[in-house]
Amino acid sequence: MQYKFKDINTVSNYISLLRVFLAFPLFIFVDKFEVSYSYRLMAFGMCILAYITDVLDGYLARKLDQISEFGKIIDPLADKLCIILIVFKLYFAGHIPDYYFYIIVLRDVIIFTGGIFVTKKIGFVLPSNILGKAAVVSIGFFIIGVILGADAVPSIYNILLYLSILMSFASVIGYAYRGIEAIKWKKNETIQES
Repeated sequence: MQYKFKDINTVSNYISLLRVFLAFPLFIFVDKFEVSYSYRLMAFGMCILAYITDVLDGYLARKLDQISEFGKIIDPLADKLCIILIVFKLYFAGHIPDYYFYIIVLRDVIIFTGGIFVTKKIGFVLPSNILGKAAVVSIGFFIIGVILGADAVPSIYNILLYLSILMSFASVIGYAYRGIEAIKWKKNETIQES
C-alpha cells in the first residue's frame, strides 16, 4: 500500500506521531517511581497529554477532512505503542500482575495481525471502532491508576483492573466480528461484479 505525501502530511497525523514520542519520556518516568512521587505526577501529566492527542487527532481528521489510510494506521499504532511500552515497563517494575501483562500484549498482537490479514483481504484499512477506543481508554485509566498509586486502595485498583480486562476481551471479539463481516462484504461485492 503506497501513500501520497499529502495524505501523510496532515495536522492529525503529526498529532498521532507526537503520541508515539510521548511514550519514551513516560517509559523513563516509570523507572523513577520509587525515587520521588513527582515522577509519578510527571508520568500522569504525560498520560493526560497522550489522551488529549488521541482525542484531538481524530477530531481534527474529521473536522479538516483529513481522514486518510495512513491516519487509520498511525492512530491505533500510536495507541498500541504507547500502551505496550508503558505496560512493559510497569510489568518489569513489578507494578502490574503477570496475567494482565499477557492479556494486554496478546490483545494487541491479535488485533494487529488480524488487522493486517483483513486489510490484505479487503484492500483497505478498517478504522478503529468505538469498542476498540473504549478498551484503550479503560487500559489507560488502569495505567493512570497504577501511576498514581491506586494499588493502595484495592477496591479502586480491582475495578480499574477488571474493567480494562473485560474491555480488552470485548474489543478483540468486536474487531474479529467486524473483520469477518468486512471479508464477507468484499466477497459478495466481488461476486456481484463478476
